[in-house]
Amino acid sequence: MSFQLTINRLRELRLAHMAEAYTLQQQQPKLHELSFDDRFALLVEREALERESKKLNRLIRAAGFPEKVSLEDADYRPTRGLEKSLIATLASGEWVRQRLNLIVSGPTGVGKTWLACAFGTQMCRMGLPTMFVKASDLYEGVGTAILDGSLATLKARLVKPSLLVLDDFGLGEITPQAAQVLLDVIDHRMRTGSLLITSQFPTDQWHSFFPDPTLADAILDRVVHQAHRVSLKGESMRKLKAKKLMTS
Repeated sequence: MSFQLTINRLRELRLAHMAEAYTLQQQQPKLHELSFDDRFALLVEREALERESKKLNRLIRAAGFPEKVSLEDADYRPTRGLEKSLIATLASGEWVRQRLNLIVSGPTGVGKTWLACAFGTQMCRMGLPTMFVKASDLYEGVGTAILDGSLATLKARLVKPSLLVLDDFGLGEITPQAAQVLLDVIDHRMRTGSLLITSQFPTDQWHSFFPDPTLADAILDRVVHQAHRVSLKGESMRKLKAKKLMTS
């Protein structure tokens, strides 16, 4: 089989990256000194890496993160209260596989959303579908879904990912309808995945956010008592960045 015919066949089989790698091999005489097995392994590895990269990019786009960040860039200055050992443990993703939750709390501006996006990105790297949503946007989305008849679709979207990130919990009004949807989603997610919740309010204040104490008890019992916790502190990271820009 001629070289060009082989290339065409690879592309027909949707092995475009292997075809590209094979073309590059033909242009590098030194690679011809390798055994067939070694050269073939390089072709397969190129195809696998490109597919993994595409899958990761697809998962990250679908997640809807507001920031492109990575746990490798976390700021561990002592004043933040961020423990390297805890972050390393959580970065393994085992808590998601075990369907446990994670609560990231702390004052405004200390990096809660940043850390949530970094954890979400890490889960995407592991092939775990993730969804990021602002709590206030979710409540608004519930109201809209009730009006246009798409509530079942919204619930399905919230239940499906391995990790659901609920950002800025405590901001925005939780209507009775939104509270019921939260309960339904969280109840399903106990069997399908994990929650990552960020909030500037301590968990002992969360009960007051709900219009119905019974629903509050049911929701918080499912979330809080099986959650890891990261408590951030210190000066606002936004203020620190602004000071740095002013002095640079």
